[in-house]
Amino acid sequence: MRVALLINPAARAGVHTGAATHAAERLRSHGVQTALISGGSAAESGELLRAAIAAGVDAVAVAGGDGTVRLAVQEVAGTGIPLGIIPGGTGNDFAATLGLRELDASAAADAIAAGFTRRVDLARVTRDDGSREFFTTVLASGFDSKVNDRANAMTWPRGGSRYNIAILLEFLTLAGTPYDVEYEKADGSVERRSGELVMATVGNGRTYGGGIPICPEADPADGLLDLVLVTPAGRARLLRLLPRVYAGTHGTVPEVSMHRIRRVRLVAPGVTGYADGDPIGALPLEIDVAPGALTVFAPAG
Repeated sequence: MRVALLINPAARAGVHTGAATHAAERLRSHGVQTALISGGSAAESGELLRAAIAAGVDAVAVAGGDGTVRLAVQEVAGTGIPLGIIPGGTGNDFAATLGLRELDASAAADAIAAGFTRRVDLARVTRDDGSREFFTTVLASGFDSKVNDRANAMTWPRGGSRYNIAILLEFLTLAGTPYDVEYEKADGSVERRSGELVMATVGNGRTYGGGIPICPEADPADGLLDLVLVTPAGRARLLRLLPRVYAGTHGTVPEVSMHRIRRVRLVAPGVTGYADGDPIGALPLEIDVAPGALTVFAPAG
């Protein structure tokens, strides 16, 4: 097997490079031909990865977090080329979805060398200009995209705890935003909703922000997405909702509605959508599901 191993282009000299080098050595010890790829930017890394795929690699692996995974997904989606993950980012939510989050570089490399694969869905964003991009976990808009704005601007602390701090700080200016939402349900019927929302979140996976189960029933292999809508309430009431969000039990709260959908269009003024922790575009955005579009290496069983 020949593998192209992509390193997070934003951290080529840091811990990700060390994990990638260790994973490459482990793969080679299993007889897997492994070439490291890392450009100076996301665009350059994408070009190098496309060239490696065109040259005929059998698989692609990623050393990094959800953003680096999403970079590779754009190139392998729909090709049948399997993707392996060496978890090394801030959140690693997609790795967690696949049962890889707690694996070290050696164990993650072993999972690739073992060759067990499964097919999972992807979510696909279409922007107003017609451009498209896949994501793996959750698209956030509204309150949670503002949390991402704040968390990404923070230099301390590192890891998932900075999302917790950003959530608490954003509560100080929490307000609803007028939304127009149109979604196609699992049965093919279409519903529309207009009014103020605190947030509108679309999940292919269950978690974001390093393990927060915002879409607790999401299954990345069911051919559907999960839509979570939250209407405004008093700040104190929404603050009391937070422990239920962390426990994944917020679906029974009156201000929260959850829907299994095939596609959704989100329209709101001045709101940026975040997917896999990175900005993906200003609303309006349309999100639909691409069933079974990605083949991934995963632990057996």
